[in-house]
Amino acid sequence: MTTELIPLLLAMFSGGVVALLLTLFGGGGSVLAVPLLLYVVGVTDPHVAIGVSAAGLALNALTALAGHTRAGRVRWPCASLFAVSGAAGAWLGSSLAKRIDGDQLLLLFAVAMAAVGIAMLRSRPVVDRPEPRLSWAIAPRLGLTGAGVGTAAGFFGIGGGFLIVPGLMTATGMGLATAQATSLLSVAAFGATTAGNYALSGWVDPALVAAMAVGGVAGTAAGLPVARRLGANAALGRILFAGLILIVAAYVAVRAMIAL
Repeated sequence: MTTELIPLLLAMFSGGVVALLLTLFGGGGSVLAVPLLLYVVGVTDPHVAIGVSAAGLALNALTALAGHTRAGRVRWPCASLFAVSGAAGAWLGSSLAKRIDGDQLLLLFAVAMAAVGIAMLRSRPVVDRPEPRLSWAIAPRLGLTGAGVGTAAGFFGIGGGFLIVPGLMTATGMGLATAQATSLLSVAAFGATTAGNYALSGWVDPALVAAMAVGGVAGTAAGLPVARRLGANAALGRILFAGLILIVAAYVAVRAMIAL
């Protein structure tokens, strides 16, 4: 467990950056947690970076979920089925990832980062749709979609929000805003499952997780007033953020290929 002050402060800073970006732009910010842990905090093992990132992400998602729950935006029956089936997939995905060499896993992670950046460049129109109800008709595809998304999220150690949201919309027909709120239960479940699996192998540092969580609270608090002021500039900011993710993905890929 990390006890030195500088790495803990850097982890707190990293958690704040991730939470700030998540608050401003929604999904996508979590993929920066692993590069920040590796290249800013100084974590040397990619598996530890993924385990810590997953644990911190689960805590941040629970905080956001509480707010959306109070506002009545979460559709719990759909959220629960997606999260439970996806958690099983996340355990499978993270178990597979644990068997892969760290640098090879980072190269695959860079590909996932690039996919997130490209997905963020695609605008999703806000469509007013009737709120879905869990039924026997949609339950099978909702569960299967959850299992597939959870496997990917567990393998790469990311929240998978950029896959969960469209997955919920496709499987249930719910609108974008409802899907974003409902997805947080799955983000928390996938992160907790992945972190628990990595913890069994000793790849989760509790001190770094705590530091990132503290920084995340500060980042969220700082991001809320900024998000309200973005207004028409939010779309431009999202494009710039997607560009940043693509640049970091290229950097991670190059570092991983050099290390191989």
